[in-house]
Amino acid sequence: MSEGKFSSRWGTLVVMLGMAVGTGNIWRFPREAANNGGGSFLIPWVIFLLLWSVPLLLVEFAMGRAARRGPIGAFAKLFGRGRAWMGAWVAFTATAIMFYYSVVMGWTLRYLWASISRGVPMTSPEAATSFWEGFVGTPSAVLFHGLAMALGVWVVARGIQGIERAVRLLIPGLFVLVLVLAVRAITLPGAGAGLEFLFTPHWGDLKHASVWVAALTQNAWDTGAGWGLALAYAVYLREKEDTALNAFVLGFGNNTVSLLAGVMVLCTVFAIMPEAKDTIIGAGNEGLTFIWVPQLFGQMPGGAVFMVFFFLALFIAAWSSLIAMIELATRVLMDAGLSRRKAIPIVGVAGFLLGLPSALSLPFFRNQDWVWGVGLIISGFFFAYGVVRYGVDRFRTAFVNQPGSDITIGRWWNWSMGLVMVEAVVLTVWWLYQAVQTDDLGATLTPFSSFNVGTVLVQWAVVLVALLALNRFLAARMAGEATEGGP
Repeated sequence: MSEGKFSSRWGTLVVMLGMAVGTGNIWRFPREAANNGGGSFLIPWVIFLLLWSVPLLLVEFAMGRAARRGPIGAFAKLFGRGRAWMGAWVAFTATAIMFYYSVVMGWTLRYLWASISRGVPMTSPEAATSFWEGFVGTPSAVLFHGLAMALGVWVVARGIQGIERAVRLLIPGLFVLVLVLAVRAITLPGAGAGLEFLFTPHWGDLKHASVWVAALTQNAWDTGAGWGLALAYAVYLREKEDTALNAFVLGFGNNTVSLLAGVMVLCTVFAIMPEAKDTIIGAGNEGLTFIWVPQLFGQMPGGAVFMVFFFLALFIAAWSSLIAMIELATRVLMDAGLSRRKAIPIVGVAGFLLGLPSALSLPFFRNQDWVWGVGLIISGFFFAYGVVRYGVDRFRTAFVNQPGSDITIGRWWNWSMGLVMVEAVVLTVWWLYQAVQTDDLGATLTPFSSFNVGTVLVQWAVVLVALLALNRFLAARMAGEATEGGP
């Protein structure tokens, strides 16, 4: 069931970049780089771009174009009907993230408006904290969550051509804003210390496993690789689209935004508040963005204007990523037989209602971010596992290397699939281990906590049992033609 295709390579790339570039590029990357050695962090970060992100993007591009279905139908059609539940896991995980990601977009929209109206406290961390706490978890946060879902649904309801038209405006605008902010940060007196920190590696840091895990995690969470979002968009690829080159361009384009955001934030911190840099960087995503960023701009000449630019960039990044998540959920319902016109209201209403707990409770929001953020790593594993079971060389020959491609993917990609599986296992075990409280195993295993092992295992088990029970139904409803990958 096709709705047409992207109009050009440029249209494909900007839509895919809109999917990949999100708030994680702007608020998470600078913090991770700062907490893991600056320049030292960049080395494994680039390595894992080539050993996690690009290989998985190649899989998603290939699957979406070959199957012309979302994750459930693609897994069932290409890898066998018995693996429809794996595609359902991919789709469910990305949709579960959509439920609270619209809350994040609502936050950015609220702060964009407040920065325009000069309502954000810029001279007192205490006042900024009070402003944040007076908004998050309130009916006002619910209102902005609803506005965010409405904006996302409004774009997706117009089909792939409407998505392309919208993102053609959003993504170039985002790049310009981030570039302007980075250039402004570099020109601040004392910004050189931030540049030196970000781009000077300390080789001894590379002996620490935590730096490598942080770099792999950042690639897993901010490129969109393994989420199923690129697969959903790949349904609309033109027949002769060069997916191999596009995967590299997408990965490096996404990480370019992250790097510019790192320059923007770290140069500003080192120039404006060097004495408080540890406090600022250690404040977490919400604290860095909504409490300390206004303080930084408050001490910068013309800071009020640049703060508007910052929150506009953050809003665009959130919006373009939310559009992709809504499109994935819509694509799944369309694969099940619904028209876009009927699927969109279901996705929009479900997204608003199931996002309410995260809008009203920051602990609940953090719980869902923890559970399904780690769940994304399992999604990446399933993509690689499916390719390995299909036959890596066979998959590469049939679906990755297409006639007319600008570049040909060699046998290095064959062993990268096995490596992705190993990376996924290591990353999952590492993150679950971080949530173990050795002095209180009862607290570690309780399902009612924002951050522990029990809450992950219980929620994963419920979803997996349901998906396995529904596998036969999902495969029959969404696979369409006979499978190509075996039983």
